[in-house]
Amino acid sequence: MSIDSDSQGTSTRPYLVRALHDWCTDNGFTPLLAVHVDESVRVPMEFVKNNEIVLNVSFDATSGLRLGNEFIDFKARFGGIPRDIAVPIDHVIAIYARENGQGMAFPVPTEPSTLSAADVDASPAPAPAPPGLRLASEPAVARPDSEEPPPAPPAGGRPSLKRIK
Repeated sequence: MSIDSDSQGTSTRPYLVRALHDWCTDNGFTPLLAVHVDESVRVPMEFVKNNEIVLNVSFDATSGLRLGNEFIDFKARFGGIPRDIAVPIDHVIAIYARENGQGMAFPVPTEPSTLSAADVDASPAPAPAPPGLRLASEPAVARPDSEEPPPAPPAGGRPSLKRIK
């Protein structure tokens, strides 16, 4: 029996991202998004490392946050400069809590997005990232101006995402 792609429904990724964002917020954790960056993503390119950026998407760090089915978009300050951020939902490769690393990872997109963020920076496109699930290293975390550095995650027996450097 063959499964028609139309019968599979829409992607679960936007629903899972919203659910984990709500979980982080409800528990007082800081939700972080790891994003695969290509020409369809609008982020501050100076914070991109290895085609990835980690964004703080807490309500304290963003303005006008919209977690849609096709895009995540919001405004935030980077180095004192207000920026408009737009990320196609299929470019989210993980969402997790900064404080304990708990969250979910998603496959890295293997093809360029069919969606395009309007007014994407005209910076040269970074080289493609190798396929697989992984998170950007900690220095690539884009933090708003007034945010303190994250505390070290507690050591324990609970499962969590591991950032690979």
